[in-house]
Amino acid sequence: MADLFSSDDTPPKHGAAPRPLADRLRPQHLSEVIGQQQVLGPEAPLGVMLASGALSSIIFWGPPGVGKTTIARLLADETDLHFVQISAIFSGVPELRKVFEAAKLRRANGQGTLLFVDEIHRFNKAQQDSFLPHMEDGTILLVGATTENPSFELNAAVLSRSQVMVLTRLTHEDLAQLTERAERELDKTLPLTEMARFALYEMADGDGRTLLNLIEQIAAWKVDAPLDPEQLGKRLMRRASKYDKSGDEHYNLISALHKSVRGSDPDAALYWFGRMLEGGEDPRYLARRMLRMAIEDIQLADPQAHAVALHAWETYERLGSPEGELALAQCVVYLALAPKSNAVYTAFKAARAAARKTGSEPPPKHILNAPTKLMSEQGYGEGYAYDHDAEDGFSGQNYFPDTLPRTQFYKPVERGFERDLAKRVAYFDKLRKQRGG
Repeated sequence: MADLFSSDDTPPKHGAAPRPLADRLRPQHLSEVIGQQQVLGPEAPLGVMLASGALSSIIFWGPPGVGKTTIARLLADETDLHFVQISAIFSGVPELRKVFEAAKLRRANGQGTLLFVDEIHRFNKAQQDSFLPHMEDGTILLVGATTENPSFELNAAVLSRSQVMVLTRLTHEDLAQLTERAERELDKTLPLTEMARFALYEMADGDGRTLLNLIEQIAAWKVDAPLDPEQLGKRLMRRASKYDKSGDEHYNLISALHKSVRGSDPDAALYWFGRMLEGGEDPRYLARRMLRMAIEDIQLADPQAHAVALHAWETYERLGSPEGELALAQCVVYLALAPKSNAVYTAFKAARAAARKTGSEPPPKHILNAPTKLMSEQGYGEGYAYDHDAEDGFSGQNYFPDTLPRTQFYKPVERGFERDLAKRVAYFDKLRKQRGG
C-alpha cells in the first residue's frame, strides 16, 4: 500500500499522464515533512538518531496517510542507503530471498540497504523471523510500517531489534499547512469559505493523502463563488471513519466508552457509543459490555444498574435497530450517572487471595452439621447459635476458620446505595464486638 507522497522517483516523460498532486508535493527532505515532530524533532528519537549518525531498525506505527513511506524514503537519502520497498501484501518467501541476496551483494560492494516493508504485520511469524539474521549482520536496516498495534502483530524478536515510533493523525493545523502548499503548487486558491475549509479537514480525518485527493477534485471545479460547508458536503463524500471491528481500533473505542462511563461523563460516553455504532459495531456486543460496566464499576452502589443494563439489552432484542439502539443509549447515560463502586470486586479479589493462602483450613466445628453420631461426638455443631433465635436476629458468632483471624474484605464506599450498606456493616460489627463474636 502506498503512503503519503509515495511514488516512483522517475519524473514523467513528455506526454505522460499528469502526476497526482500527492506525488508532486512529495517532500524532498525530512525538514519538509508536515507534522510528526514527536518523531522528527531535534530532540525526538529519529532526530537524535540522525544527528548521531546511528540509525537503527524502526517500526513506524500509525494510521494511513501520515507519511510512513515518505519518511522511510527520505531516511535512505539522509543516510546514503539504497532504498528498497516491498509490501507484505504482495511479497512472499521467494521475493524476500531475492531482496536479501541483492542486499548482500550491495553490502559486499560497500553500500547498505534500507528495506522498507509496508504492512509488515501481514507477514507471518516465519516470514518475520527471516529478517532477523540480516538485521543482525547489518545486511539490511529494516524500516517497517504498520497500522496495527506492533505489540500484538509483530514477533517479539523483531520488536526487540527495532525501535517503535508512533506516527499520529495530522492535526487541522497540519492539514491547513498542507492545503497552503497545495494551493501554491496549483497556483490557485480553493473556492471555499473558512468554514468550508474546516469541513474539508474534517472530511480528511487526519489523512494527508485523502486531503490532497479531495483538494485535487475541488481545484477542478468551476464555481462562481466560494462554497460553504453545506455546498461542499453535497459535492464530496466524507471519508469513512477509521474503525476495524476486530482490530486495534475496536479495543481502543470500547476502552474509551468504558472509561467514560466509569468517569461519570455521559456526553463522552454517548460520543464513543455513537462512534462504534457508526463504525458498524454489533449493538449486542455493546449491550453485553454495558452489563459488564454495571457489574464491574457500579456494583452495589446502585443495584438497579444491573437491571437497567439487562432490560436495555432485552429491549434491543425485541425492537432491533435503529429503535432499540435508543434503549442502549439510555442505558449508557444511566450507567455514566450512577454512583460508582468497585468495593465488591476489591473484596472478592482479597478473599480469593486469602483462600489461596490458607489452603484447606476447615470451618469452625460449631457451624458444621452433625448428621452422624460420630460427627456429633467429634463436636460438630456444638455451641451453634441459631441466628433467628438471637436478639436482633444476629448471634455474632465467628464463621471464619478457628486459625484465621477475622478480616474485613468488603469495605463499602460512601456513595449511592452502599452508604446504607456501610451503615449495616458498622451496625453488625458493633453487635459482634458486644457479643464477643
